Amino acid sequence: MGGVEDEEPATKRTKVSFEELRGLSNGSSFIEPVSASSSDLMARPLASEVDKEVVGSKGIIKRVEFVRIIANALYSLGYKKSGAHLEEESGIPLHSSVINVFMQQILDGNWDESVSTLLKIGLLDERIVLSASLLILEQKFFELLDAEKVMDALKTLRTEIAPLCINKRVRELSSCIVAPSQCNLVGSCSQDIVRSKSRSKLLLELQKLLPPTVMIPEDRLEHLVEQALLLQRDACIFHNSLDNEVSLYTDHLCGRDQIPSQTLQILREHRDEVWFLQFSHNGKYLASSSNDRSAIIWEVDVNGGVSLKHRLCGHQKPVCAASWSPDDHELLTCGLEEVIRRWDVSSGECLHVYEKADSGLVSCGWFPDGKWIFSGVNDKSICMWQLDGRELQCWKGQRTLRISDLEITNDGKQIISICRENAILLLNREANTERLIEEDQTVTSFSLSRDNRFLLVNLLDQEIHLWNIDGDLKLVAKYKGHKRTRFVIRSCFGGLAQAFIASGSEDSQVYIWHRGSGELIEALPGHSGAVNCVSWNPVNPHMLASASDDHTIRIWGLNDLRMKRKDTHSNSVHYCNGGT
Repeated sequence: MGGVEDEEPATKRTKVSFEELRGLSNGSSFIEPVSASSSDLMARPLASEVDKEVVGSKGIIKRVEFVRIIANALYSLGYKKSGAHLEEESGIPLHSSVINVFMQQILDGNWDESVSTLLKIGLLDERIVLSASLLILEQKFFELLDAEKVMDALKTLRTEIAPLCINKRVRELSSCIVAPSQCNLVGSCSQDIVRSKSRSKLLLELQKLLPPTVMIPEDRLEHLVEQALLLQRDACIFHNSLDNEVSLYTDHLCGRDQIPSQTLQILREHRDEVWFLQFSHNGKYLASSSNDRSAIIWEVDVNGGVSLKHRLCGHQKPVCAASWSPDDHELLTCGLEEVIRRWDVSSGECLHVYEKADSGLVSCGWFPDGKWIFSGVNDKSICMWQLDGRELQCWKGQRTLRISDLEITNDGKQIISICRENAILLLNREANTERLIEEDQTVTSFSLSRDNRFLLVNLLDQEIHLWNIDGDLKLVAKYKGHKRTRFVIRSCFGGLAQAFIASGSEDSQVYIWHRGSGELIEALPGHSGAVNCVSWNPVNPHMLASASDDHTIRIWGLNDLRMKRKDTHSNSVHYCNGGT
């Protein structure tokens, strides 16, 4: 059995006009449109029953809309009697009589009558009328097929759906007659062809299509309340709580006590300046590296206490960076213009040493699958190795600086590095294309957000810039207040949903800003030397670590979570109980 094109080529079809559509429903008579105004579609209460047209202290909530939305919520919650009583007492119906008839016709499967009633609503947008008509007639078509009334379904397709002039859709529906099995093939070209859906689902689709003044969107009140709660939460610059409960009874407001601002521990195992530190992805470990040519793996216990697990020795130069494997089972450490060492986290054993003849390595990182590693080289190239040390690829040219951060996105496609003093390179290794973030000032370091959409860039002029790198490169925020004149200072994202920015500073303090507003909310004293690096625990938003030239690492937590320990300082770990 052929499709509709067999008898009438598509080129001969003419688009049905808005007026002609009124006669499509089995010869229904011409019906004059009513006004499109929503106020004309519903009964109005008597003047004596209306105190005012708006409610609320700001005078921006229209009374009619407010009552209709409340009634809609009552019905959706199952309180049908209460909803009906509200309509009766207020004199404001949820829907006009035309809409009520239309909805019932849809639920009863009276398709021809529902198309006719659709035209009585008075919609002036022809596209909406055509789209709604197509939804109704498709439902009719599929129900006829399901009832094995193939000829009736074909007639509906030819005489009612085809004149709507949506040729591609007509061909897809025709295939359901010619090859019914094709309608249900997942992933096929006809994947959006579905058999008859429930009529209530059709009603929901029509509800989304028709103007909200005609049919109020489902769960509109719930959506408005959720939106208000989320806006309150997002506007709260101290929101950093794992407790997801937000009450309707009070406005949301957090205090400073949600920000890790209390020194809970001081770790003293390094014998020289601590240059770098980073929490593992699972938050159970902390890696630090130092000018003393060692790195340390620290273990975080269930109560948030931090203790030494392994001291990693073997580098002949200061250790400038460390990087956790995707599964946190291994750790890379990079000596300053030296070699990269790969360590087993469980045993502390060195598994492999990566080096490049006549060149020194300056940074390190893992590919997302954990099968390859990559590094910046002091000849300004970026190299990639297999775990066994075999070099796979090397990108030559001005790819990185002598001292440079290096990141790769979670999909493994983009390598990010500082390629010039004032520029960051985003290298797409698959497409072999490059993008550049160019700053007016010298770039000293950067950090990639967990979702890979943002880059935090530290500059020589004591500013930190937030760039959106998802699509077109765009500078979206600036953070100021910390001090940087001589050293490389590193910053990080952190807190719940990475809503905060933290940074070290040469004035011995840790600075914390609210990411969205840019407001500086904390400057934490305690260190006696420049704070070189900070890292926020990705699992515990109340744990922050900082590394300093004073040879120590500080673990910061909440004011009310002071750790109770015995007065012992084993492993050169000093536990603070309020003081520093």
